Amino acid sequence: MKATRRATPYLFLGPAMLVFGFAILWPVFMTFVYSFTEWNGYGPMTFVGVENYAKAIGDALFRDSFAHVIFYIAVTLVLEVLVGLCLAGLVSAIRRGSLWFRVAIFTPVMLPMVVVAVLWKFVYNADFGLLNAALKGLGLESLQKVWLGDTNTALLAICVVSGWVFAGFYMTIFYAAFNQVPSEIVEAARLDGAGEWQIFRRVKVPMIRNAITVSVLLCVTGGFQGFDLFYVMTNGGPYGATEIPTTYLVKSVFSFGNVGYGSAMAVILTAIVVVVGLIFARVSGSRAERDLS
Repeated sequence: MKATRRATPYLFLGPAMLVFGFAILWPVFMTFVYSFTEWNGYGPMTFVGVENYAKAIGDALFRDSFAHVIFYIAVTLVLEVLVGLCLAGLVSAIRRGSLWFRVAIFTPVMLPMVVVAVLWKFVYNADFGLLNAALKGLGLESLQKVWLGDTNTALLAICVVSGWVFAGFYMTIFYAAFNQVPSEIVEAARLDGAGEWQIFRRVKVPMIRNAITVSVLLCVTGGFQGFDLFYVMTNGGPYGATEIPTTYLVKSVFSFGNVGYGSAMAVILTAIVVVVGLIFARVSGSRAERDLS
């Protein structure tokens, strides 16, 4: 009976751990193995050691793809997290119609990303797109552009789409966090003569620091994992202006048949994301210790 009780938790965990092992751990292990080979996906493998890693480090397109994704993360931190924070503050201050406002802003989050990408390709279309039509209607023809075909605007255009989608997601997180702020503190600030903006900036925001930290981490790691928007809207174009590590490694594997090189890039990208997460956790943990002391 005692042995049965000890084994019971493992019996419940066993199926989930098996699925996790086959769906996550095994592919990760095999990707690491493939990264040391030259392989096209179906022929014989050739062991090449760290040659793929040296090639990736010296690949200018791969380095540029990291510059693009860092720019993407920096912009989306503003368009998603900061805008979501402001929207949450606005919604929490609205007395009537707050529910419909939240639903309207959160709706893009529920749309499949491929659908969003196709929709915004029509918006950005240079010939019959909504954006250029609106500019023409306002008499601003000089601002019309081939938004997804211009190296100066393509990456920023994708950032705007990402902000349109995920600002509602972060708004929901911050709105829930604002609701956990004790009403006594807010009322005390109002009695002291603080306005809504002062309450938002000096009372509410400092009290949801943990939610902001988690949201920033989600935005940063999610930026490194971005793929679908870039693939559907531009597929790395024009002239590599929107190429990010995920689209570049997918092309290497599926378009050029270089599984080993693509696997090496995937390992490098995974390592960078893990390091960023660890640094972020260390910094936020140190800050929490200082706040407690």
